[in-house]
Amino acid sequence: MAEDLKKGDKVKWKSHGGEAHGTVEKKQTSPTKIKSHKVAASPDNPQFIVKTAEGKKAAHKPEALTKE
Repeated sequence: MAEDLKKGDKVKWKSHGGEAHGTVEKKQTSPTKIKSHKVAASPDNPQFIVKTAEGKKAAHKPEALTKE
């Protein structure tokens, strides 16, 4: 299950440009922002901060990520 992801895990997800790949940076359990995008994470609704090879960061719900 994707909720078992940890820092350093390689993951993929569906993106508007096809499929994206990255590395888990951390499990986010409190609200935060990535650039101007609000990430509504909480202990009951965690999200994972991922970083692409190009250095871009994004937040995704566990069910959106697949471990590679």
